[in-house]
Amino acid sequence: MEVQKGLKGIVAAETMISHVDGEIGQLIYRGYEIRELTKSYSFEEVAYLLWFGYLPDPEQLSELKTEMKRNRKLPKNMVDIIDLLPPSMDLMSVIRTAISSEGGNFEYEWEPKISQAIRLTSLVPTIIAYRKRQIEGRLFVQPRDDLDHAANYLYMLSGSNPIVAHVEALETYMILTLEHGMNASTFSARVTVSTESDMVSGVTSAIGTMKGPLHGGAPSGVIELLNEIALVGDAEKVIREKLLHGEKLMGFGHRVYKTRDPRAIALKTKLQELVGEDKWFDLAMEVEEIAIRVLSVLKPGRSLYTNVEFYAAAIMKAINMDTDLFTPTFTASRMVGWTAHILEQSENNSIFRPQSKYIGALK
Repeated sequence: MEVQKGLKGIVAAETMISHVDGEIGQLIYRGYEIRELTKSYSFEEVAYLLWFGYLPDPEQLSELKTEMKRNRKLPKNMVDIIDLLPPSMDLMSVIRTAISSEGGNFEYEWEPKISQAIRLTSLVPTIIAYRKRQIEGRLFVQPRDDLDHAANYLYMLSGSNPIVAHVEALETYMILTLEHGMNASTFSARVTVSTESDMVSGVTSAIGTMKGPLHGGAPSGVIELLNEIALVGDAEKVIREKLLHGEKLMGFGHRVYKTRDPRAIALKTKLQELVGEDKWFDLAMEVEEIAIRVLSVLKPGRSLYTNVEFYAAAIMKAINMDTDLFTPTFTASRMVGWTAHILEQSENNSIFRPQSKYIGALK
């Protein structure tokens, strides 16, 4: 029996949710190119597309926004649980624990429902903001009904009205990270619900998987690079020295995309619209241009381009978001993809039951 470690190259499911083509640098949600979606649609509209299979009309969009706003408030038992967690517990573990407790509040029995997906997605930003401000010794900022998903998230974190350019950049990033095929956390969610377990259990499995640094790791290396370049004031000098010393240039290259990362292109397009709005956006644009030029000379033929984490780091710097919020924010957006896959799994379910090959001793 041939073993494919990590199930690499094994097709385990058919999906209509998204398509990732690393060879040509393509990401599609429900038939739409990702750059078309980030250019023309909001977070809520693209979430609707992934959950329902089509883009909403104005009335459907209004209904979704109303339902998401109605589900932002944390239930008392969830607040009590978060309050009891030790201050040393990382945010991803807090999210996992808080979401797990949600299973006792609503009827989440098999089969999963879109209303459950909407509720779970709506709760995560509030969980993050509540815990972040709690750890910092600041009062919790209640969600606002007049703000959409991304803007409200920034408002709850900071306690002040978010800058429009920051909202637009964060919303674009969140749309780009809603979904990305059969990655480790999505597979984890589908495996769990394939046993006819509930949506909360599937999402909890996915959060636990996302927590691992090989999957949901923060772009701290990119932020360090941008900080160093800002301090030195010479991007080419910093980049050239790192490459000549054999260091990896963080934010360049991707294990899936063999050409330009379509998510990075979409983020860059958005930031080009915001040139002059924030110094970190401007610096990122400058660094990318210089880095690709230097890489083409020092590492010819490698086709190393910026990945989504490069521009994500610029956004996190611009909105003053600590690195410990990166993976939780990634999780807040990916909730949509996880729940869409859970719903799809339930429509034509077959339990995942791979085999293993015994290589131990025989006594």
